[in-house]
Amino acid sequence: MTNSPFASVESWVFDLDNTLYPHHSNLFDQIDQRMSEFVQKLTGKPVEQARELQISYYKKYGTTLRGLMLEHHIEPDEFLEYVHDIDHSVLDPNPQLADAINQLPGKCYILTNGTRKHAESVANRLGITQHFEDIFGIMEADLVPKPAEATYQRFLDKNGILPQKAAMFEDLSRNLVVPNSLGMRTVLVIPDGTREVFREDWELSSGSEPHVDFVTDHLDGFLYNILGELKN
Repeated sequence: MTNSPFASVESWVFDLDNTLYPHHSNLFDQIDQRMSEFVQKLTGKPVEQARELQISYYKKYGTTLRGLMLEHHIEPDEFLEYVHDIDHSVLDPNPQLADAINQLPGKCYILTNGTRKHAESVANRLGITQHFEDIFGIMEADLVPKPAEATYQRFLDKNGILPQKAAMFEDLSRNLVVPNSLGMRTVLVIPDGTREVFREDWELSSGSEPHVDFVTDHLDGFLYNILGELKN
């Protein structure tokens, strides 16, 4: 009988951006740039000030969109359409990831602060769409982003997931606090070939926080290791 800490997992929950695809693909950089442009056009501020405002909203509210809705009373559709109008062709198919996800016992899900449409575009490029039971985006979350506990609970309730039998894969440590508190296994996915998360200083994570159970810089390999453990 396996001693794997993932032996009881029936639901595999994956963040999207910089988690299911590698950070170095720079896909999210396109989104980030589009958000800065949107804030600049909305506020009329110079580029650097608009960027500072964007980051401050992200830090305070979990997403730039949430900050713009609360502080500037914008409608979300225009923002979401604008920032996700990007070139997804920079992503290559990942047959290894598709194979690993396909072999996981139970069901797989995507839980993202992006839109379902964006997640579908990414999953289609990677060749993994068919392996997911549900894609839960920011609209499904009633525009309340992770790390809000209500969003995780809404996702779990919608899909009938028992957190004690689930695992969460995320590239942001703060988004694993609630999953850990609910009893989920938590895995921090960091950029390939590194053991540090190269982001804004306030986002830096060593992976040693108590709410992070595991750290990997190679999602495909980590999943194959789990599969190997489960077979033993």
